[in-house]
Amino acid sequence: MPPAKEPSTLPSEETGGPSDGPAQLVERIEGELELLARNVEILEKLAKSPPIGIIRLSEALRLPIHKTRYSLHLLEREGVIQPSADGAVVTDRAREFWTAMNVSLVRMEAVIEKLKARAAEHTEGALPGRKGY
Repeated sequence: MPPAKEPSTLPSEETGGPSDGPAQLVERIEGELELLARNVEILEKLAKSPPIGIIRLSEALRLPIHKTRYSLHLLEREGVIQPSADGAVVTDRAREFWTAMNVSLVRMEAVIEKLKARAAEHTEGALPGRKGY
């Protein structure tokens, strides 16, 4: 699933200034993962229940309506859900979504492990002093 942009609620993106620091890069990735987790939660709920409308879905998952609506939009754009008169329903493409997501997560897991090892190398020892910056 390609990365999707949602109006951010992260403090660093609200200010948008250069003083936000390098953590902003990591926060953006965390935000995307949280969005993916929410999309998965919504897809699972839709798969386990009859068609359900946005308000009932939002209440059942204890999510704000605007976040539920945005996730439904993304899932519909991916083709894994479709609207019906009674609410959203899961399509046959959902199985492809689960397979593709699993493959992507395995690849991301390998990258994350490498990044964790590199970060640990830099946090365990003293950093050399830098001049001229």
